[in-house]
Amino acid sequence: MFATTVLVAMLLNAEALEAPTHLPPADAGKEWRLVWQDEFEGSTLDESKWERIDGPRRDAYWSRDDAYVDGKGCLVLRTKKEGERYSSGAVRTKGKFEHRYGYWECRCKFPKQPGHWPAFWLMPAQGLPDAEVGGAAGTEIDIMEKAWLTEKINHALHWNGYASHHKQEAREIERPGLNEGFHTFAVLWSPDEYVFFVDGEETWRTKADGPSQALSYAKLTEEIGPWAGKIEEATLPDYFVVDYVRVFDMAVQDKK
Repeated sequence: MFATTVLVAMLLNAEALEAPTHLPPADAGKEWRLVWQDEFEGSTLDESKWERIDGPRRDAYWSRDDAYVDGKGCLVLRTKKEGERYSSGAVRTKGKFEHRYGYWECRCKFPKQPGHWPAFWLMPAQGLPDAEVGGAAGTEIDIMEKAWLTEKINHALHWNGYASHHKQEAREIERPGLNEGFHTFAVLWSPDEYVFFVDGEETWRTKADGPSQALSYAKLTEEIGPWAGKIEEATLPDYFVVDYVRVFDMAVQDKK
């Protein structure tokens, strides 16, 4: 595999990153530079970085109350039932951090119950054009989505909107131990291709219909719907827990 685990030595606000990041080797003469991160420290969500989404979604609701920081360095997206209503949490960086290309990674721990699925994904800031314009005009990049209780996740790409012109590519990945503890999921998005990673190991490499050239924002979401199984069989509440999100660019190496 082409990825290697490295301890990133960068500092933000004079504080070292607490957990190692899985970064592929930089090109000759270049180095990785951290351009954005959230370690979810403190007692409240940093709303200069994230918008908590509120409103109907598929078979349930995204509720602001179900997206919160636990005070132990993690974002929690909770799925719960109150009366006959199911709700879950979702956040996005739309209008706060929008970026093109780079290495995007999150470290997270999955919920245990059926009927809902967590995801880490990128969306074009201007949305997907509903026309035969190709992936370069904007692509939904699903770095990770997990709708199964088995040790399996999905990488996916969607372009040309979501109606009659819609196109997609996807790859299911199975890894022993995915249901236990924290794992990292990442994409290296370049002008040439997408390369996906699980726990630092390359899992999928594709050009799809041409990599997106659109500024995009990150989303962390929990959803409820039939693809994820029967929510009626779930013991709730259940939790999607995220340790961090980090974004890196490859830059010309500083000469010292």
